[in-house]
Amino acid sequence: MSKIGRNDPCWCGSGVKYKKCHLDFDRQISRYRDMGAEVPTRGMIKTPAQIAGIRESAKINIAVLDYVAAHIQAGVTTEEIDQWVYQETVKRGGLPAPLHYEGYPKSVCTSIDNVVCHGIPSPDRVLKEGDIVNVDCSTQLNGYFSDSSRMFCIGEVSPEKKRLVEITKQSLSVGLEKVRPWGFLGDMGSAINEFAQANGYSVVRDIGGHGIGLAFHEDPWVSYVASPGTEMLMAPGLCFTIEPMINMGTYEIEEDEEDGWTIYTADGQPSAQWEIQVVVTEDGYEILSY
Repeated sequence: MSKIGRNDPCWCGSGVKYKKCHLDFDRQISRYRDMGAEVPTRGMIKTPAQIAGIRESAKINIAVLDYVAAHIQAGVTTEEIDQWVYQETVKRGGLPAPLHYEGYPKSVCTSIDNVVCHGIPSPDRVLKEGDIVNVDCSTQLNGYFSDSSRMFCIGEVSPEKKRLVEITKQSLSVGLEKVRPWGFLGDMGSAINEFAQANGYSVVRDIGGHGIGLAFHEDPWVSYVASPGTEMLMAPGLCFTIEPMINMGTYEIEEDEEDGWTIYTADGQPSAQWEIQVVVTEDGYEILSY
């Protein structure tokens, strides 16, 4: 980090003198770095102005998923969901972040039953009674990114699937209990993993969450099977997703060789995922999108 005088403007762009803004923050970061901890760079720390921009993006993100929630039902194709997401996002002034991202062809991911994530919408995939489906919506507004997903039960689903969906949603609250300033991402990931295992499920290991805000995917990578006291330090201003993928069977997964995107459970059993976006604050966290 470059040396800044106590009375110089703070590196965060607040216009406030460094000594009254991020001096104590940087000292804390240095202490943890000296102890061998993985610490965020200044670029990972979101400023109040940036967080305000992310909030505006998140308003669209939430509204689009609310629209999906009000209209999703048996007989709807996943292509229709994709069209809803595109139209509702653009209508509100945003852009769907997944569209053309690294070659992804659609505006949203729709993952049904044994699809873990990155399911590609199709006019041939019609939702039917008993399906569970994850709709993963990501939004870009004026260069600020938001990301969240929800599970939907289509009609009457089996008790086993319903329980999986409910436990996966509860795992977010379990993880959030460990999101606090100057804790570690591993504290959160470990709590989620223990909760899932206690309920007879497994957590996907090879795909996790991510930093987000000024880009769709930023550092850090977020594991949900990490150990307490490991992974990145949760300094105030760190913004990331909590999005565990929880499987009814094994945690092992497979990628569709044809489309290069769709991820399935290796054993064909159902998977569920809920996703929220949070920013660490001075006294806890703020949920930005859900």
